[in-house]
Amino acid sequence: MNTWLVTGGAGFIGANFVRSSLGRCCERLVNLDLLTYAACPQTVAALDGLPGYTLVRGDIADRALVETLLARHRPEIVFHFAAESHVDRSIDRPADFIATNVAGTSVLLDAVLSYWRALPEAERRAFRYVQISTDEVFGSIAEGRFTEDSPFRPNSPYAASKAAADHLARAWHHTYGLPAIVTHCSNNYGPFQFPEKLIPLMILKGLAGEALPLYGDGRQVRDWLYVADHVQALHAIAGRASPGAVYLIGGDGERTNRQVVEMICDLIDRRRPPAGGRPRRDSMVQVEDRLGHDRRYAIDAARLKRELGWAPAVDFATGLAATVDWYLEHPEWIEAARTSYRGERLGVALAS
Repeated sequence: MNTWLVTGGAGFIGANFVRSSLGRCCERLVNLDLLTYAACPQTVAALDGLPGYTLVRGDIADRALVETLLARHRPEIVFHFAAESHVDRSIDRPADFIATNVAGTSVLLDAVLSYWRALPEAERRAFRYVQISTDEVFGSIAEGRFTEDSPFRPNSPYAASKAAADHLARAWHHTYGLPAIVTHCSNNYGPFQFPEKLIPLMILKGLAGEALPLYGDGRQVRDWLYVADHVQALHAIAGRASPGAVYLIGGDGERTNRQVVEMICDLIDRRRPPAGGRPRRDSMVQVEDRLGHDRRYAIDAARLKRELGWAPAVDFATGLAATVDWYLEHPEWIEAARTSYRGERLGVALAS
């Protein structure tokens, strides 16, 4: 049976990947996830019971566990999503990010290498290890767009930890021959995203009638990628990319943070008119900027489009409207997300 091993499959991108992959691209999928705060119980429940799905609670840094899962389930592909991923948290607790994103990835790579080396020749040729990374490793760009040849210039502890992990994957491929592939995506959004990130945070605060805080002047630019488009890109890469390949995945959706929040306010206003008629845009407030805040990210995904025929199918306006509607239709998920990190400090926190 066609089996995939996913790390971090109860997180935002991982959960969307699991739901889209099972029954379409693989018959069995094993999800190794530590189930930290970002694994909302409602997300975990939504995956439970999917045909062919197995959840294993554990750490990628537990080599014995990883080796056991590889030997027991014999996956054809390993997708490495698991990571500490919130920039604000990395500024407060960088050691956590180094432990998971660097040391944990090193353990995972070493275990996968041993597994791959022991496979029969035909299975070795077919095997792939896919590491899901971020455009933040490239730092900030004033003009143009990042490409696969852009130098790494990470500016936050999070970005630096991901850059280190990507260098490890490259080294394991170059030195040992492990058929590793690395992808760098732009900012994702869509269903199941934990509300420490900009879009779900602003949706939830807008619905609650709370202030909508924007870092600095709110003119930081990000390229927004609908999560379903990201998943489709990963499917294309897993099926056809060559070992050692690097691909950038972007949504052609550059917007400033201020523009994104304004669009969210307008969408919610139309669906849930505010009491008293005061538009939610009036609740936007400027707060002290994040330390070392990157000004602009932008991705050139031409290689992926040219070589594998992938292109984003969902434009930002359509995807954002669908995302707002999803949150409105899932109040139980909103409450579960609030509860799962009640009392935690966030850079821009939800009221608890």
